[in-house]
Amino acid sequence: MIRITSSLSIAERELTERFMKATGPGGQNVNKLSTAVELRFDAANSPSLDQSTFERLKQLAGRRMSDEGILIIRSQNYRTQERNRADAISRLVALIRRASIAPKARRPTKPTAASKLRRRSTKTRRSYIKQLRRQRIESD
Repeated sequence: MIRITSSLSIAERELTERFMKATGPGGQNVNKLSTAVELRFDAANSPSLDQSTFERLKQLAGRRMSDEGILIIRSQNYRTQERNRADAISRLVALIRRASIAPKARRPTKPTAASKLRRRSTKTRRSYIKQLRRQRIESD
């Protein structure tokens, strides 16, 4: 089990890993070893995620989630499979953790009487300043 939060965890069997040849650092090993990892998580059919968490995850994942609801995370930053695998899992955990936090509901507020008064007095002051700038035409 991979622990996401105190109340949410996903089973490792829900993850599918595929190793492939990576680009980047590694010298000659880049051409010989399959160190990059592609981690797939079927979020749409996961029993661990509720619908609201899935919807937020879909929003956060963007292009990383397919139309079928499969989240794909690729990692090739390191020279070893183990570190790339750990990196991909930690990125998955961080993404799901962010998605598991429900946004606070916005409660509309009204301006206070004091703030309305301040706003009006500021407007009056500005109006007076602009009034002083106007040219006065004097007639004889």
